[in-house]
Amino acid sequence: MVVSIVGIGGLGKTTLANSVYQRLKGGFQCHAFVSVSLKPDIKKIFSSILRQVSNKEYQNAEAWNHTELIDEIRSILERKRYFIVIDDLWEENAWKNIKCALVDNNFGSRIIVTTRNINVANFTSKDEVYELDTLSEEDSGRLLCKRVFNEEDGIYSELEEVTKKILKKCGGIPLAIITIASMLASIPNTTKYEWYRVCNSMGSGFEKYKTLDNMRNILHLSYSDLPSYLKPCLLYVSMFPEDYEIPRRHLVRLWVAEGFVAENQGSNSYDIGESYFNELVNRSMIMPVDMDEYGVARACRVHDMILDLIISLLAQENFCNILDGLHLKSTLCKIRRISLQSEQMILPKKIICLVSVTDSLFLFLFMIMLLLFIYDVT
Repeated sequence: MVVSIVGIGGLGKTTLANSVYQRLKGGFQCHAFVSVSLKPDIKKIFSSILRQVSNKEYQNAEAWNHTELIDEIRSILERKRYFIVIDDLWEENAWKNIKCALVDNNFGSRIIVTTRNINVANFTSKDEVYELDTLSEEDSGRLLCKRVFNEEDGIYSELEEVTKKILKKCGGIPLAIITIASMLASIPNTTKYEWYRVCNSMGSGFEKYKTLDNMRNILHLSYSDLPSYLKPCLLYVSMFPEDYEIPRRHLVRLWVAEGFVAENQGSNSYDIGESYFNELVNRSMIMPVDMDEYGVARACRVHDMILDLIISLLAQENFCNILDGLHLKSTLCKIRRISLQSEQMILPKKIICLVSVTDSLFLFLFMIMLLLFIYDVT
């Protein structure tokens, strides 16, 4: 049985699917949760499914071709009751490829697909399509209060009017509400004048139309409100591929190495970098994942809509350039950083020529188990 969850970006499709997954996965013999994204790496998706549904250790799965991966996954799923979530599916062709590895074994297996495209939702599921709606005014208010005041009913009387205006502009979209609420929570002194400033900066928001441009405007407002020391730290996460779980310690060390972390007497740079990480989490610009037993995030991820905003700012800030496959997303003469996100083992000639004018080269080669390193050519 396949259930599709469909809705515009920021509605909480992934959150809902993950909540169901965490609650029900124990009732199945094997399970997996994978993200697809706009430009899916099918081989990477198959490798992720294989490692999650099997107890074996696959040392060289990256060297397998699609057919070998599909055959191994099918052999595991054939006689098991499984539960798999396919998150952020964009195209029908991607589903056709992924479906080749999923067995219809009549053992009560379940598949959940999340997508923004109603046509894709209908294509993947003949059983049930769940169209996710926006939050009600009451639920929107509870979400904002919980984020700003850490309680569901905590709006001061003097803030009621401006809160209603803010929520109306958020249009019941959780990502918009959480982003603005996190921004409000960061204001030292809560006054209605500060809240009206934020409200006026939102423009029309989602009052008239629920479009990606309106969502981007709200996210851009939160970026603009960041302290100057946090902006390069946030931009830096674009160096990692979409949906990648970025190790916290590794990210902080990279910030320190890049000189983004201010020196402060009495505190070492790494501890200050940790505080930057926590501040970005508190502002809902990055999402904490892989929590340890003390509730501390071992890694973070970036919502795809926030990542889209960050990528749109890279050229404007002359921060870095992303090489996706063989195409360099840049027209700049001076390139400060290059992020190579590719399955190719051989560097394109264009990159080799650019090394002489590049401050750092950042490689993501999935065929060598996501070996990540910085090559300093300064």
